[in-house]
Amino acid sequence: MSTLSEESRQIVASLAHRVGPTADIAGIADAIISILQDMDAALTPIIGQQGCVALLRRSLHLSASSHARLAGTYEHLQATPDRDGLKVVLLEQSEADALFFGEVLLTTFYTLLTTLIGPSLTARLLRDVWAPSLSDTPSQENSP
Repeated sequence: MSTLSEESRQIVASLAHRVGPTADIAGIADAIISILQDMDAALTPIIGQQGCVALLRRSLHLSASSHARLAGTYEHLQATPDRDGLKVVLLEQSEADALFFGEVLLTTFYTLLTTLIGPSLTARLLRDVWAPSLSDTPSQENSP
């Protein structure tokens, strides 16, 4: 991800914000799943729940086929390529690998959606997912 587009930068920044400064594997997994849930909430009224599931599955496949480093992770997800299965697999990764996987997956999801509905509509639908409000605190700080 050496040459990041503006959208990719927003995705990576959003993930970093949600993970917080003291990233542990559970926080990273929760942040990735939280972003996917927010994306689902924004997209379900337009493409339906099955459309969101199909986008996630395709994004997982494309992420693994584009990055050999993720191929093993994707193989573990073949049985249950959904958010629950993804969280289990993420919790088994190192922190660096989980962050990399999250960045690639979320960027791939965004890119795939852009090819389907166009960049303008994609940006509009997912704007609130990427733009954390100033009152928002990272997920790490919300836990007791």
